[in-house]
Amino acid sequence: MMIGYVRVSKADGTQALDLQKDTLIQAGVDFQHIYEDFVSGKQTQRPGLDACLKALREGDVLVVWKLDRLGRDLKHLVNTVHDLSEHGIGFKVLTGQGANIDTTTPSGKLIFGIFASLAEFERELIRERTRAGLDAARTRGRRGGRRFALTKAQVRLAQATIGKSETTVTELCKELGITRPTLYRYVAPDGSLREYGKRVLKS
Repeated sequence: MMIGYVRVSKADGTQALDLQKDTLIQAGVDFQHIYEDFVSGKQTQRPGLDACLKALREGDVLVVWKLDRLGRDLKHLVNTVHDLSEHGIGFKVLTGQGANIDTTTPSGKLIFGIFASLAEFERELIRERTRAGLDAARTRGRRGGRRFALTKAQVRLAQATIGKSETTVTELCKELGITRPTLYRYVAPDGSLREYGKRVLKS
């Protein structure tokens, strides 16, 4: 059985689903088996798509008007279609750039394999750029990751004052501009260093 999915970005009536639905129906999709969403493709929450994917069974074919109606990005698209394939479900695109994709045919599988390769290539480029950026930052004395909430001087101050009779944790936190849980990630109540504090002083 063929099941269709259609989507437009706006729910205010300025964009209609008629063209997409008509194209799917002409391709053989029953009107009652078309699921729809009125959300941006970037949204992770798409109730129509979720219901559509749940309705699909082995041997079914998911049909979309254009490739961009389904995936948020290339990675999401490839992962979604791969999951469908794992469950014996086909995927077919009717128009646009991906009009030759039909995973129920050998040639369609080949074309989608090229898309999957491009997605992997994109991921490798991102990894390489990230590693290069981190290496460049290290050569300049900076390290990647989340910045610490306290400086070395502030950690030393917390060490020296916490636990003293004249010091209250509330006042110390106010002076440092942090919360009590954050303070205790760096310094213990007795003034000894905790993991975050040790990392700050080593940085």
